[in-house]
Amino acid sequence: MPPNLRERLGRVVFERVAGSEGPQHRDRIHLTPGERWFPPDRPIRQVHADSSMFVGGLRALLLQSLHPLAMAGVAGHSDYRGDPWGRLQRTSYFLAVTTFGLAEDAEHAVARVRGIHRRVQGVAPDGRRYRAADPHLLSWVHLAEVDSFLRTHQRYGSHPLDAAGQDGYVADTAVVARKLGVLDPPETVAELAEQLAAYRPELAGTPEARAAARFLLVRPPLPVVARPPYAVLGSAAVASLPAWTRWPLRLPYLPVAEATVVRAAGGALVRGLRWVTTAPPSPTIEEAAG
Repeated sequence: MPPNLRERLGRVVFERVAGSEGPQHRDRIHLTPGERWFPPDRPIRQVHADSSMFVGGLRALLLQSLHPLAMAGVAGHSDYRGDPWGRLQRTSYFLAVTTFGLAEDAEHAVARVRGIHRRVQGVAPDGRRYRAADPHLLSWVHLAEVDSFLRTHQRYGSHPLDAAGQDGYVADTAVVARKLGVLDPPETVAELAEQLAAYRPELAGTPEARAAARFLLVRPPLPVVARPPYAVLGSAAVASLPAWTRWPLRLPYLPVAEATVVRAAGGALVRGLRWVTTAPPSPTIEEAAG
C-alpha cells in the first residue's frame, strides 16, 4: 500500500474516533509539557494506546448493557442511536486525556463527566429508580470497561502484559475510577474478577439491552464499504465475552469458530488498524527537498 494511502486511511480512522477537533486535542494531550497522572512506563498507557481498544470498547458497551439500571440510563439519556460517533468521540477524548494528558485537563474532564452524571436519573422500565452518579452503578461501568480493555489487550494487543503488568493496569484505572466517584475500585486482576462476579445476580438481558446489541452489531450507521471490517470487529468483541453473556443478549456462541476463525480475523483486523493509525506523517516540502 502506498505510504500516502496508508496516511489517508489513518486520518479517516482518527477523525471518526476523535472528531474534527481531534488534531488539536492530540497536540495538547501529547505535546504540551506539564504534570500527568501517569508516567510513560505505566501499563495504562500501553493498553490505552493499542488498537485492541477498538475491540475492547465495543465489548465494554455490550457487557455494560447487561445491568438493567445502567442500560436504562443509557436508553433514556444517551443519544447513542442518533449520534453514535459523537458519543464515541467524547469517550475517546476522556480516555486519552485522563491517560496521557495534563493533570489539570484530566481533572476538568472528570469534573465534566461527574456533572453530567448528576443530571442523569430516572425510572427504569421495571419501576426502579436509577442515578448515574450512584457509586454502585459507576462501579459496574468501570468494571466492565477495565475487564474489556484488559482482556482484549491480552488477546489482540501488540505486547500483552505479564501478571504484574495486568495488576498494574487495574491499579492505574482505579486512580481514575476514584475521581469519578467509584468507592472501592479493584487494584488487582483477582479483585476485578471478584467484583465482577458479585454483580452477576443483578444482570439481565432486557429488551433495551438486546436492542442496543442489535444496533451495535447489526445496524451500525456505516457506509457499505466499512461494514465487512466492522463485522469482524463485532465478532471479535462478542467472541471475547464470557459464555454466560450470550443468551441474555441473544448473541451466538460458537466456541470452535471463535477460537480459530474469529480470533484470527480479529487479530488481522487489529493489526491492520494498528498499521494505518501509526503511519508516519508525510515529509514536509523542506524535508523532501533535502
